[in-house]
Amino acid sequence: MSDLQPYTVGLVIYPGMTTLDIVGPQAVFSELPDIKLHRIWKVLEPIEADDGMVIVPDTTFANCPPLDVLCIGGGLKQMAIVDDPEVLEFLKKQGNTAQFITSVCGGSVFLAKAGLLQGYRAATHWAMRGELAKLGVEVGTERVVVDRNRISGGGVTAGIDFGLTIAKLLRGEEIAKMVQLSIEYNPEPPFDVGSPEKAGPELVQKTLAFVMGQLGL
Repeated sequence: MSDLQPYTVGLVIYPGMTTLDIVGPQAVFSELPDIKLHRIWKVLEPIEADDGMVIVPDTTFANCPPLDVLCIGGGLKQMAIVDDPEVLEFLKKQGNTAQFITSVCGGSVFLAKAGLLQGYRAATHWAMRGELAKLGVEVGTERVVVDRNRISGGGVTAGIDFGLTIAKLLRGEEIAKMVQLSIEYNPEPPFDVGSPEKAGPELVQKTLAFVMGQLGL
């Protein structure tokens, strides 16, 4: 595999993010050969995610190299960050040259606000579909939406499906399958209520009220 093209992947992290949005894709990307991963924020100080987990960035906006894959996730506290001019400027700058512009969960709202989803379809967490549509984006309900070089995953756990989709694009289907087997991604959830289409209106309304309260909307 020594003749593989190297890729530089940037995962934008921020206070109040949902860890699995980024940890899921990272678990996939870290198994791929010749991939350089950057965990990026404004400064190299620990940040606290929305679940209390603390993550330490290794790259700043200022010293981040040009990325082949730009990725940002969502979070229960993303509304405090989503209009941050430094964040949006970084996304715009990297988005001008990145080969793939990507997101997981509510991260697609960041991309839309940075002007990177005009004329594209994108996925997001089901509770954020209305917010994304308000920004002029055609919202897809698939687990992963691929529209040219814009690739977006749905909510939280879709980050693993998303990561494997990127893995196939970067390293081919066989290696992507090997990674899936390596991390034993073989989900068998105890309940079949993982999407609003499956959950039913009563559970959706209760959950939506909870999520909106957490988001401060």
